[in-house]
Amino acid sequence: MKYLRLRATTVVLFMLCMMYFITYLDRVNVSTAAAGFAKEFDLSKTEIGLVFSAFAYPYLVFQIIGGWVSDKFGARRTLIWCGLLWAVATILTGFAGGLVSLLLARLLLGLGEGATFPAATTAMSRWVSKDKRGFAQGITHAFARIGNAVAPAAVVFIMAAHGWRESFYIFGAFSLLWVVVWCFVFTEDPARHPRITPDELAALPPAKKKNLQIPWGPLFKRMMPVTIVYFCYGWTLWLFLSWIPQYFLHSYDLDLKKSALFASSVFFAGVVGDTLGGIVSDRILRRSGNLKRARSHMVSVCMLLTLLSLLPLMFTHNLTVSILSLSAGFFFAEMTIGPMWAIPMDIAPEYSGTASGMMNSGSALAAIISPVLSGYLIDRTGNWEMPFLGSMLLMALGVVLAFRMQPDSKFETAAPATNDNPIKARA
Repeated sequence: MKYLRLRATTVVLFMLCMMYFITYLDRVNVSTAAAGFAKEFDLSKTEIGLVFSAFAYPYLVFQIIGGWVSDKFGARRTLIWCGLLWAVATILTGFAGGLVSLLLARLLLGLGEGATFPAATTAMSRWVSKDKRGFAQGITHAFARIGNAVAPAAVVFIMAAHGWRESFYIFGAFSLLWVVVWCFVFTEDPARHPRITPDELAALPPAKKKNLQIPWGPLFKRMMPVTIVYFCYGWTLWLFLSWIPQYFLHSYDLDLKKSALFASSVFFAGVVGDTLGGIVSDRILRRSGNLKRARSHMVSVCMLLTLLSLLPLMFTHNLTVSILSLSAGFFFAEMTIGPMWAIPMDIAPEYSGTASGMMNSGSALAAIISPVLSGYLIDRTGNWEMPFLGSMLLMALGVVLAFRMQPDSKFETAAPATNDNPIKARA
């Protein structure tokens, strides 16, 4: 039986995968449920876009704050409190009585989920060896995309049997269950985990220093190119997450079940892209030893392929072409995730939570603008392909800026100098 016992590192990584899965269920279920509440509350496309983006305002604010909290107080406590907040917010969405209460529930959801990914990166920096960081970030985000893919079909199924409100009650209950299990399976220091083995512990990074002082200005400047590139990616991500179910429903006049099926097929392409991207990035690193090639160059190539994949949407309105173009575009966009989320750990391992929060602020800002501007363009033009033009332009910018990220150059800061010890310390 001992050979069937799961390794402690595997259990922790699986729990993080489940967290990514559940958080994306809770944040994208609204895209499909909009078919129910938009009709009930008589909302325009622009108002629906506001509901989609409301989540992102506190989500943006708490990226950096959440990263700092997780670096200072640990991923365990941070994720317990975050989980409780996002679970309650999801349940409250089901009690909404109109546009205002929907917006308030989504704001609370953004508050709860704002620190989750930076906190998860803090956990990975302690629980994942350097040569597996790309895979760990890729597989966790793959579970997020499984959440994207499952949400449309799951919401349609629940809506058909009960109604749109019940989908939020059920997903909120899953969130509460995850919090309970997380309390029992995660320890901040891997060495204190009762199931950790000597072999596992030997492969992990050394324990982080306590009471770290964050060098805010220098770290922010160092992470700025990474943040901008991630904004370029995030624009496309949030366009897909917010509008793809509605795109198939309205652009091709499909019924709700077919539109959910096609949306799920696009999101499943992202699942493959996330997983493969992390594997390829780590393999390039092991073979070449070149972090810039494994991270920056790979991100640039994948962004270019995303742009080329979406290009046919501008020249033809055909269901098959749309499915193939959107699936390929999402696949290549998601291949950037493994290398992108490994970069904060490569650049600033001691401050990985804060650094990843800075990076993800780019995506959070895109989440505010992209859904609303896309809804506005659709309302004004009636053209559902028009928003993808912005995605292609930003992907082109990302292709160029990816070369400025420099993951091979580790972040350094000067330690406070004294008369006895004017020594510079590495971060």
